[in-house]
Amino acid sequence: MRSSSQSSSVLSSLDQARPAVLTIALMLAFGLPEGWTPAHAQTTTLAPIVVQAREGLSLTVPSTPDAKALIEQTPGGVELVPQSVWRDTKAATVKDMLDYTPGVFTQPKWGEDSRLSIRGSGLSRYYHLRGISLYQDGIPLNAPDGSSDFQRIDPTAYQYTEVYKGANALRYGSATLGGAINFVTPTGHDASAFQGRLDVGSFGWRRTQLSSGFADERVDGFVTASWQRQDGFREQSAGNSLRASGNLGWRLTDDVETRFYLSGFRVRQEIPGSVTRDQALNDPRSAAKVNKENDWQLNLDGGRIANRTVLVAGDTTYELGGWFGKSSLRHPIYQFVDRDYTEYGAYTRLVNTAQLAGHDNRFTLGLTWSAGKVDAQNSVNIGGNRLEKLSATEDKANNITLYAENAFDIVPGVSLVTGLQYLHAQRKRIDRFNGGQPTIRSGDKSYDFFNPKLGLIWQVAPQWQVFGNISRSAEPPTFDDMTFSTVNDLDRLQPQRATTYEIGTRGQSGDVAWDVSLYHARIKNELQCISAPWNICDQTVNADRTTHQGIELGLQWTAARGLFATGHQADSLQVNASYTLSDFKFDDDDTWGNNQMPGVPRHYLRAEVLYKHPAGFYVGPNVEWVPQAYYVDNANSVKTNSYALLGLRAGWERGPYSFYIDGRNLTDRRYIASASITDRANASSELFEPGTGRAVFAGVQVRY
Repeated sequence: MRSSSQSSSVLSSLDQARPAVLTIALMLAFGLPEGWTPAHAQTTTLAPIVVQAREGLSLTVPSTPDAKALIEQTPGGVELVPQSVWRDTKAATVKDMLDYTPGVFTQPKWGEDSRLSIRGSGLSRYYHLRGISLYQDGIPLNAPDGSSDFQRIDPTAYQYTEVYKGANALRYGSATLGGAINFVTPTGHDASAFQGRLDVGSFGWRRTQLSSGFADERVDGFVTASWQRQDGFREQSAGNSLRASGNLGWRLTDDVETRFYLSGFRVRQEIPGSVTRDQALNDPRSAAKVNKENDWQLNLDGGRIANRTVLVAGDTTYELGGWFGKSSLRHPIYQFVDRDYTEYGAYTRLVNTAQLAGHDNRFTLGLTWSAGKVDAQNSVNIGGNRLEKLSATEDKANNITLYAENAFDIVPGVSLVTGLQYLHAQRKRIDRFNGGQPTIRSGDKSYDFFNPKLGLIWQVAPQWQVFGNISRSAEPPTFDDMTFSTVNDLDRLQPQRATTYEIGTRGQSGDVAWDVSLYHARIKNELQCISAPWNICDQTVNADRTTHQGIELGLQWTAARGLFATGHQADSLQVNASYTLSDFKFDDDDTWGNNQMPGVPRHYLRAEVLYKHPAGFYVGPNVEWVPQAYYVDNANSVKTNSYALLGLRAGWERGPYSFYIDGRNLTDRRYIASASITDRANASSELFEPGTGRAVFAGVQVRY
């Protein structure tokens, strides 16, 4: 691992590299010397965005290998995480799914809720994810105001996950600082006729999951359901959940397929709350006093129906779809919060792969409309009971996103990628009740953004490539950020804008595969959620100018073969590592100077060494290491703690049967897993979420 001085040197080089990146991009845009060809350039054509019609396969959902080939046509940091990464573990949260994805920092809070940040997105956001676009099967999952939750995510339901870091998700029309995550469910072509698993573990955790799939010449289907329950490591952290989803595909012709999606969820979760640093490290199983007294909970119910239809006509693939969802939140916290959500939208996209001026070319054009409303009411919460009504509003959001992207092969193996996104976002609030107060909290605010992108991919050899890009991103505030009391309040909060420069490489050579990205983002009006003693995330403010830069490094290495078993089926020793360096600072701020931005560790390492035997068993240790504590306030006065967590994973798989054992934090280290942030903290600030103690989980699976 690099020392701090080495890391700073590498990061400072990002600033120096920006003119070079821009010069190369402009040179390529206006032409290269005649006859120039990169050494060892790969001469394959660009992959189409959607898999073409093939007998027995889905037209709407690419297989895992096809999806990997498609995502690697992106000139920036992207990852495809197959189900095999998280299948043989506890796999109950987004952290379990994405923990080995460089650039992604996700930590559990309680139950299945997590705090997720990519490249510093939503660093201060304690609840309701912000700055990352979530999709399921390419269809938006976020609420229309841009916020989202993880409670509807079921890790047992997906065959792979796509991660687009930064403004690299223009394929779906997204251009946010954090990027996008697309959770992809199996079709009947990928699924077993019967699959089931049973998991148990520490702190009363247990889960049952079943799924089934079928496919014939024209129709296929998949359905899955899981039930989960836990007593919880901390007081006031018990919960249970039930989730079900399925899809039905109909191949109308060889070139047309439509697929319907249906999902539902029910979550009941107690909330232990944030505590002081001393409590988190010395009494980690206790809950915040007010949370126990007023029985803080999150109770969420909802469902969604969606459609995705694909038509292939020669060199052009047309896609259109839509969705409609309803959910309700019953949330006794500092007040009793009731929210009823209605969300809907539609999208269309075309991809053309016809040659342009004799060169391979791929052109994407898309339009997405998303809208919805929230009927919100706050009441007095005493002991988890809803009492006197305090306020009620109706919030409406409406968004239109128009985007285009073009990938042009300048010469074989070198592609210039240009793109542009236009976003119109409207936020409107109607005050229904304000406790008899004269202030009317109604208002209407609209935002318009143009976000360009310029990128380059150089396929140096068939197995590896170099890439770079310059991109703009934008993020309007969510309803939880905004104050509608007066026009001044409404205009006070500005949208967040950023320009990001990125270079990197990914590929494989022999037994080593790598994925490396270096990025530098200059941000204006970064949205910061400031906590107060009486309320987590009490107020959202704009920082003036900030800088996010870092290194994202992923490594997979088969370090040895034939240790104890030789021949055609030899055993192996495999290393999987993910390292993220995050250097986030204020930029000559009037109040905070050049302080470090709070909320994320500077260094984060996740690594595993796994021995695999051809008889089907595997075993190996793993580590989660945060070598430096990070700040929780802008004043840089209070930190979390550094820690290293040791784990061990073992299991066996043979034919349709498999089992695993997953040991975590085996040294029972007391640490802080997550924290909310504020402007100035002290020893009594209740901002910290204790990490879970020593735990062991086990599970069995069968599929036919």
